[in-house]
Amino acid sequence: MNTAIAGALGAWEGLTARLRGVGQWLPPLVLRLVMGWEFFESGREKLYGDNWFAEIQDRFPFPFDHVPTGFSWQLSTWTELAGAVLLWLGLGTRFAAFALLFVTFVATAAVHWPDMLSMWGDLAKGYAITDMGYGNFKLPLLFVVMLLPLLFQGPGWLSLDALLARLLRVDAMPAPRFDARAWALAAALMGACFLMLLPTFGIALLAIAAVLLAAERLLRT
Repeated sequence: MNTAIAGALGAWEGLTARLRGVGQWLPPLVLRLVMGWEFFESGREKLYGDNWFAEIQDRFPFPFDHVPTGFSWQLSTWTELAGAVLLWLGLGTRFAAFALLFVTFVATAAVHWPDMLSMWGDLAKGYAITDMGYGNFKLPLLFVVMLLPLLFQGPGWLSLDALLARLLRVDAMPAPRFDARAWALAAALMGACFLMLLPTFGIALLAIAAVLLAAERLLRT
């Protein structure tokens, strides 16, 4: 019985090890290709389309509600186009993923978020891909979910980032760290994005990041 259990556990360990091995190549590549295509299409539509940001400028979060719409249009267009190409190449992947994540939060606030949240039902109705109103934030939420692994885990081995790391003789995938700085960094990155959609929550995340960094410094002294 013990031999059978040990054999089953060993088989499971081998299976998961192989899946994790392939997981460092295939899933990040698929995410990069898909998200690159989505943002390239969006950027190309803006590049050859008319600027409609003036119609919704009052819905943009600060400071973009005070920025000239022509500048916002160009900034969004080229962030999406450049970010898409960088994702495809796997070059500067984390920077590109964060930039596109930030753009997604801004777009969600301006276009996809419910105008009023008088009750949780309004938020539930907005979780849809329709033209029936209530914000329709399902698609940008899926974009966020797909960008987060690229931001936190990186582009995988099949990328220019990994190639450059090998050429520079640095570890492309260093061992994970779960210290206060790691959680502060995560809180700061997400806080910066949430400032565009839910400012109070964004400020809270930034405050948590500051507290974690301060606590870590105090513990070091």
